[in-house]
Amino acid sequence: MHGLRTALLAATGAAALALTGCATADPVELTADTVVIDVRTADEYAAGHLEGAVNLDLTSGQLADQLPQLDDDSDYVVYCQSGNRSSQAAQLLEDTGLVVTDAGSMQQAASATGLPVVP
Repeated sequence: MHGLRTALLAATGAAALALTGCATADPVELTADTVVIDVRTADEYAAGHLEGAVNLDLTSGQLADQLPQLDDDSDYVVYCQSGNRSSQAAQLLEDTGLVVTDAGSMQQAASATGLPVVP
């Protein structure tokens, strides 16, 4: 997961950005330990995703399969197309004891994080 954090920081060009999570009114900070996860399908991800986000498809079971590899010391931000899958993914991550913010839809997540949507 260290490589994912490094890729995220390199992609954003900043060590920290303010994030207003959709599931919480409290601001969340993207740090060197934050991993942004797109929980949509590979096809949806390929059509456009937040810069630096990793794709772990919720509906295919890919996210659940990767849970043992996720770093307990990282913070996670999840998003999807409309906010439905991201809320399910956030609950899954929380149930395993991980720190997660549900950023809702890709548009909401882009607005909240300042991360651009890239092809």
